[in-house]
Amino acid sequence: MTTTAVDPKNGNALITPTDLSRKGAAQIGEELRVLLADVFALYLKTKNFHWHMTGPHFRDYHLLLDEQADQIFAISDEVAERARKIGEKTLHSISEISKYQRLTDNNEAFVSPKLMLAELHQDNLRLVEYMRKTHEVTSEIGDVATTSLLENWIDEGERRAWFLFESIQTA
Repeated sequence: MTTTAVDPKNGNALITPTDLSRKGAAQIGEELRVLLADVFALYLKTKNFHWHMTGPHFRDYHLLLDEQADQIFAISDEVAERARKIGEKTLHSISEISKYQRLTDNNEAFVSPKLMLAELHQDNLRLVEYMRKTHEVTSEIGDVATTSLLENWIDEGERRAWFLFESIQTA
């Protein structure tokens, strides 16, 4: 069955056919919008801490967070494009990110390196948890492509969390 998403405000079709049911695609699209907001929130927090890192392990932590931010940013495009492939819309603005995100921002003027790493460790674990819940939805609907992507993103998130946890042990 091929379905096409239609914008209810103006009736314009997004013209992206999919064999997923319209209801299933809409549910996955909503999951991906929320997940994308969390990915952007984690990306910006990781860059924030990368930019504001201090201390004797500055270079190592600065590079670690830059690598992790690059990986997180790469996921953002994949999440958004997956939503579009199934005929769904994705985020349009910073205000939508703040509307959907579940991960909290950190706007403190100073955060110690150990607390930065600990907070990012917890945020990465939460993102993995959110991805697992999305995985359950995509599996139930039979969206094997999104499910497969999520499995890779979960593995990457667990790796980021592991590196941060190990770094905290010496911070």
